[in-house]
Amino acid sequence: MDSTTATAELGWTVHPVSGWEEVSGYDENMNTIRTYQVCNVFESSQNNWLRTKYIRRRGAHRIHVEMKFSVRDCSSIPNVPGSCKETFNLYYYESEFDAATKSFPSWMENPWVKVDTIAADESFSQVDLGGRVMKINTEVRSFGPVSKNGFYLAFQDYGGCMSLIAVRVFYRKCLRIIQNGAIFQETLSGAESTSLVAARAIPSAPQAVISSVNETSLMLEWTPPRDSGGREDLVYNIICKSCGSGRRACTRCGDNVQFTPRQLGLTEPRVYINDLLAHTQYTFEIQAVNGVTDQSPFSPHFASVNITTNQAAPSAISIMHQVSRMVDSITLSWSQPDQPNGVILDYELQYYEKDLSEFNATAVKSFTNTVTVPNLKAGTIYVFQVRARTVAGYGRYSGKMYFQTMTEAEYQTSIQEKLPLIIGSSAAGLVFLIALVVIILVCNSPSAYRSARCSPSRRHGFERNDSEYTDKLQHYTSGHITPGMKIYIDPFTYEDPNEAVREFAKEIDISCVKIEQVIGAGEFGEVCSGHLKLPGKRESFVAIKTLKSGYTEKQRRDFLSEASIMGQFDHPNVIRLEGVVTKSPPVMIVTEFMENGSLDSFLRQNDGQFTVIQLVGMLRGIAAGMKYLADMNYVHRDLAARNILVNSNLVCKVSDFGLSRFLEDDTSDPTYTSALGGKIPIRWTAPEAIQYRKFTSASDVWSYGIVMWEVTSYGERPYWDMTNQDVINAIEQDYRLPPPMDCPSALHQLMLDCWQKDRNHRPKFGQIVNTLDKMIRNPNSLKAMAPLSSGINLPLLDRTIPDYSSFNTVDEWLEAIKMGQYKENFASNGFSSFDLVSQMTMEDILRVGVTLAGHQKKILNSVQVMRTQMSQIQSVEV
Repeated sequence: MDSTTATAELGWTVHPVSGWEEVSGYDENMNTIRTYQVCNVFESSQNNWLRTKYIRRRGAHRIHVEMKFSVRDCSSIPNVPGSCKETFNLYYYESEFDAATKSFPSWMENPWVKVDTIAADESFSQVDLGGRVMKINTEVRSFGPVSKNGFYLAFQDYGGCMSLIAVRVFYRKCLRIIQNGAIFQETLSGAESTSLVAARAIPSAPQAVISSVNETSLMLEWTPPRDSGGREDLVYNIICKSCGSGRRACTRCGDNVQFTPRQLGLTEPRVYINDLLAHTQYTFEIQAVNGVTDQSPFSPHFASVNITTNQAAPSAISIMHQVSRMVDSITLSWSQPDQPNGVILDYELQYYEKDLSEFNATAVKSFTNTVTVPNLKAGTIYVFQVRARTVAGYGRYSGKMYFQTMTEAEYQTSIQEKLPLIIGSSAAGLVFLIALVVIILVCNSPSAYRSARCSPSRRHGFERNDSEYTDKLQHYTSGHITPGMKIYIDPFTYEDPNEAVREFAKEIDISCVKIEQVIGAGEFGEVCSGHLKLPGKRESFVAIKTLKSGYTEKQRRDFLSEASIMGQFDHPNVIRLEGVVTKSPPVMIVTEFMENGSLDSFLRQNDGQFTVIQLVGMLRGIAAGMKYLADMNYVHRDLAARNILVNSNLVCKVSDFGLSRFLEDDTSDPTYTSALGGKIPIRWTAPEAIQYRKFTSASDVWSYGIVMWEVTSYGERPYWDMTNQDVINAIEQDYRLPPPMDCPSALHQLMLDCWQKDRNHRPKFGQIVNTLDKMIRNPNSLKAMAPLSSGINLPLLDRTIPDYSSFNTVDEWLEAIKMGQYKENFASNGFSSFDLVSQMTMEDILRVGVTLAGHQKKILNSVQVMRTQMSQIQSVEV
């Protein structure tokens, strides 16, 4: 507000009417202005108030008032009484709306808030023929914090001769600036004159969220945030939390919930969500984010909505299995729907011949998830579909699945093949019955011998009881054991873990071991290299893990458990155990020595120096080792490049079978993150293993896909600098790692197969080995390269080639693409700007001294991406 801009009477309120008077005057430039004057110095007990009109705050926190006024020197007035003043008071009163009257607010210091007593620096006293010569004073005062919609100002005179020439009311703000790619909009100053106001570059929360629930589906719509954060790249993320009954707190929704078009990076203010659970409370948070949200110290703003789903029919059944088949019947089974949404009352199976129409389908009801379909034609393919029913009705039919009855020839062949087995089984049954009768007779005899041999309490003697061994064996199998197959036995199932060490690990006399050099530190002590010379054998180079002194019995047991595991394996792609030293200090585990160490560091040291076939050969060896372990029913749980060892012939071997890290509370290693009471390497672990601790060979396959990515990226860290929680969130939203630079599309496709959300859809290790063998036999299949990102707007996980514009110098860019060793080469040859680098050819790359083929290709690809980025930026500017 500026009173000098008024073109008519100001119309401010005065009290009493004999006090302040509005008159026309002139400013310093002789422009006409409206002023207020008062000069009742000869009257006693003056209390003259002048109140402005209602002034709106406009979001300001601190208000500044500039006053121009003149005051006459009391000593220059003849016969002036002693009550004459040369000062006045400034007050303010806050109000949500214009509510003032002639008597409200009251004309007294309370309810008004006093700002200050205003005194003149100079007063006037001279008089010439044209009148008094006035001296104008300018004073500025401020007050705050103010929070209501507006306020009034008041000026109190209590016995002076003065003129209020101009009043200007204002607030301060920081101007709009652009810094580091972010636009900071103009920002109002704080409540105090010295206070700082943090300017967010992130958007405010979405507004006006509308939810529409239809059974187990939901439509969410909203309006954009009031403040976009000063950027135009605004998108939305949806966070889903399930708050079902019986839970103390809400938890993240599972993989079953589907978002259309997607859950992260929505460009439109709406999303369709389905496959929710029936009769369940959900909370949905709608985040507004932009390109700098991840770099902000502030959490994204969000709007939330709570909904409860309704009763709904079951979801579709995903998998159906053939249990058996005959010439005229097929027995099928299926799993319960992922979302039954209630108690399953029954199932309906419909089927028809493949060559006939669906309208000819026959329906069969079943109260269980297994049914035998009779009266079928021999050697005929049938189409089957099944659906479940609850009180809410039938769910959707499953997808079409095809099964064929046996032909007559197949049936006769199967009978002939089973005939010897039937005869043998009958004979075996007869022998078993005879043996059983004998055992009963012996066990019922009163002899002391019988008591010693038949007592069920004799389970922990020196000789292993067969039933005990069988119990341990069955605990770690899937219910089916191929005759002759060796099955892994967990050493932790032994009541005495030392027994497992004695059974599976060979004891070595300490005199046979020669420690020569410390090469690293393990979880329990030092890792050394040395030689092993066993009687009658050639001396061999070995790796030696030692248990540090002062260990507890638990540490000793955990340390030796790895040997108990490793000693059960015998495969060229699994690290070989030579033996253990337990009878003399220090306690040791001795293994074969792998000259090139861990695979991740080996690849980083040799970046770009291997052919694709060599890399595939390494991956084939790892897959073969994992197939062997999977066939033994062993689940690794920590498959990563850091746990693969490489020898001098580039043979890769699976290692690190020490599972104790999952049982410890140590949090010193950020790779392993707490989850459900244990430590999990998040970046390498399948989602079902993170959420539900379902570790299987299928979860190892997921980890193998990450190892593939590590190998083809030469030891790059999976998911780069993302936090573990960011990785979990991204995987939940179906984001997957992009192909590394120069990665054949066939290899990246195999990675994506390993990263299928449904673990049943992932390939088995045997299939992976066969696929890699085909690639090795047909190198042409590895020539097609996966496409590279343009780099202008990189998706969440597409960071294989950085955006050159995020770097200030060519040196920084070279460091980012891991070619920092050529900084001096580029500088000495004049390639010191991005414009010059973007024009480089293969001849230029050779000229600066890049001789390794892998490095040449990496720099050339990065240059090509830079060139594309520049052209796109130019086109956008045009």
